[in-house]
Amino acid sequence: MAAGTVAAGGLHVRRNDTVLVLAGKSRGRTGRVLRVFPSERRAIVEGVNFVRKHTKANPQKNIKGGILEREAPVDASNLMVVCGECQKPTRIGHRMLEDGKKVRVCRRCDGVLDK
Repeated sequence: MAAGTVAAGGLHVRRNDTVLVLAGKSRGRTGRVLRVFPSERRAIVEGVNFVRKHTKANPQKNIKGGILEREAPVDASNLMVVCGECQKPTRIGHRMLEDGKKVRVCRRCDGVLDK
């Protein structure tokens, strides 16, 4: 598999997951996943990894100039999903339900992560 490509399964994090940051300047913080970029293996997490972006004013688009703070993508390998049932960071497992649906499960408590 070439660098930067994603296996058929995709990433272990999905939008609206609660995740714990394992590495970097935001290590130890938790937040909700706002957006996922599977091809880049990165995700944007709410309240984590803030960067300062300098913007030029554009009156036509009603954009103010100045320095904005916004979240930057974090590498998915530095994120660990927090289980909704046991409220602990966990590795992800997969299981097939009786109705044939494949769901993600918590490795600690066997709780289903997908609603």
